[in-house]
Amino acid sequence: MKTGFVGAGGALAAGVAIVWLFPVGLAGQNTAAPKARATTKTEAQRTPWGDPDLQGIWSNTTTTPLERPVDLSNKTVLTEEERAVLARQVAERLNTDRAPERPGQIVAYNEFWFERGTLTSRTSLIVDPADGKLPPFTPDGQKRWDTITERRKNAAESWLDRSPYDRCITRGMPGSMMPGFYNHNYQIFQAPGYVVILVEMIHDARIIPVDGRPHLNSEVRQWLGDSRGRWEGNTLVVETTNLNDKYFERGAGTGFGGNLTMTERFTRVDANTIDYQFTIDDPTTFTKAWTVMAPMSKIEGPLFEYACHEGNYALAGILGGARADDKAAATEGTRKP
Repeated sequence: MKTGFVGAGGALAAGVAIVWLFPVGLAGQNTAAPKARATTKTEAQRTPWGDPDLQGIWSNTTTTPLERPVDLSNKTVLTEEERAVLARQVAERLNTDRAPERPGQIVAYNEFWFERGTLTSRTSLIVDPADGKLPPFTPDGQKRWDTITERRKNAAESWLDRSPYDRCITRGMPGSMMPGFYNHNYQIFQAPGYVVILVEMIHDARIIPVDGRPHLNSEVRQWLGDSRGRWEGNTLVVETTNLNDKYFERGAGTGFGGNLTMTERFTRVDANTIDYQFTIDDPTTFTKAWTVMAPMSKIEGPLFEYACHEGNYALAGILGGARADDKAAATEGTRKP
């Protein structure tokens, strides 16, 4: 866990996180993630009021990519030997403690700031569809993505051109619950009728009623949506709807608009592991639903405050640099030949 140092947050959001989001080479360390085992009813830890106990500080940090790399398109699971070889190769490639490649080159962070996690034996976080890829966009979804891609060619006219993540507002959903490069740690609290998930990254907090109440009115839209939980045996099932329509990104913060339904499943399989999965269903954006598996491992606390706004020098730098470019271009245009 790292403190709230954002520095080049914009650059990081646009660069580092795409390493795992898109189908590129696998990244990671040398330790395989622990294998989950089934928990019997008698083994399940309970709160004083009888609910399965999920409390603690957890991390789902991993460098297994969201989508399966092209060179592993026919392989779902790596052997330990394959995983170890890939981990060594990618650890060397990602090492940011090396000297800059050219004089004057500015880089975002050195290795001290990263929590890269481990490379698991799976070749993608997506477990459905079977090819480990995000399903194709619908025509409407593709049109929206194309518009965003075009806008990014000159994404510094205003702070409104930057993503909510760049602006330290939120990573949205499912982004807030997805692993990446650092601070993807979570503290789970429980009280009768409620589960609270505190997210270290951008200090989001999800307050989830588990008392059977209905969702909010469909007109009430929120950055993290409206979550309602229920217990199915030892599994906490959380359904999230009512997201606002201000987030549509495929980067460090991942969100796909306001029409999706996100269904999460949290199952504590042993003292140190939560089997965490979620499914995204949005017929307006994707041609089919898709499911991610991102196990959580227990870690030592505490979580640190992520003072995102206080440390967000990147946003001022991005906009200030763009205005300097505008001024230089205008000055150049007024010069006589």
